[in-house]
This record gives sequence, C-alpha cells and structure tokens, in this order.
Amino acid sequence: MGPIGENEFFFLMQGLRWTVLLAIVGFIGGGIFGILIALLRTSKTKVARTITAGYIGVFQGTPLLMQLFVVYYGVALVGVEVNAWIAVAIAFTLHASAFLGEIWRGSIEAVPKGQTEAANALGLHYVSRMKDVILPQALKISMPATIGFLVQLIKGTSLAAIVGFIELTRAGQIISNQTYRPLLVFGIVGAIYFIICWPLSHAGSGLEKRMAKAAR
Repeated sequence: MGPIGENEFFFLMQGLRWTVLLAIVGFIGGGIFGILIALLRTSKTKVARTITAGYIGVFQGTPLLMQLFVVYYGVALVGVEVNAWIAVAIAFTLHASAFLGEIWRGSIEAVPKGQTEAANALGLHYVSRMKDVILPQALKISMPATIGFLVQLIKGTSLAAIVGFIELTRAGQIISNQTYRPLLVFGIVGAIYFIICWPLSHAGSGLEKRMAKAAR
C-alpha cells in the first residue's frame, strides 16, 4: 500500500476546486433560468405554464446521471464538440433550473394574495409588482429549500466523473487505485464533503425553524 502524502492531498484539493466551481456554475446558471421558469409557471398564459411544467417534469423525473449522458453525448451527435467541463456545466445548469424553478414557483404562490391585490391597487405594473413586492417575500420563503437543494447539488457533482470529469470523488478514486487505501482516501473525501455541506444544511435548518417561529 502506498502512502498518502502531499501530492495526493494536493490532487484531492484540485478535485475539490472543480467540485466547488461546478456547483457554483450550476447553481448560478440554474438560478438565472430558474427564476424565469418560476415566473412562467405562475403566469396567466396556459401555454407557458404547460411548457415549463413539462420541462420541470422531465428533469425532476429522470436521474441526473442520465441527463449528464444525454447532454454529453447528445451534443456530440449534432456535430458540436465540447469538452467535459462545458457539457457537465450545461447539464447541471438545466438540472438546477428545473428544481429551483419549482422551488421558487411554490414560494411565489405562498406569498399572501393580499400582497398582489395591494400592489394592483397601487397601480404597479407586472415588473414592479414582482420585483418590489412578490419576489423579495418569495425569496425569504424559499431560502431553506434553496439551501437544501444547493447541498444536494454539491453532492451530485460526484456523478460528473461518468463523463471523464475529475472532481473530488473521481480524484479520490484515482488516488485510491494508486495507493490501495480506499477506506482512508474515501474517509478523507467524505470528511471534505461534510465540512462543505454540513454548515449549509445547518444554516438551512436554522432558517426554517426561525421562519416557523415567526409564522406562529
């Protein structure tokens, strides 16, 4: 069995960097498209609601692993060559947009109807009504679920290895194969995930409890 030294630890940190970057790209990209999906899901246009409901259904009803495969190999089928990083970033953005869109759709609908009625009475048009009245309240409502999804997204980055992307879990697998110390290596990998995800989960739970107390 080989030692786990400075080089191996540095390689894990390189994998961690890509894990964090992928989660950030997926979350930000998914958030941008997610808010658009949430607005379309709550619009008065039936076609928009139907299309976005179908979009959400596809991404929530299929495994993330399959979505990675479809994006990575599907793009190549249409004659466009992309590296693993771009393909995985696209897949995670699409995946996140569906889940965040549905989370934020529920939060928008959870805002008391009286708020919308008051905004209408003040003569606010749709953009001002959403930007200044509805969305700020919906954001507060959605924070626990949004943070919870971010934690799942970070852990889901481990699936990116299937298309050749070397993130934290894949880096751990490579080191494990070289050192023949899988228990130690994946113990370290698990500890790194815990250090990242536990504070986020704790923050989400704390927000949820404070909101529940405020609602009493």
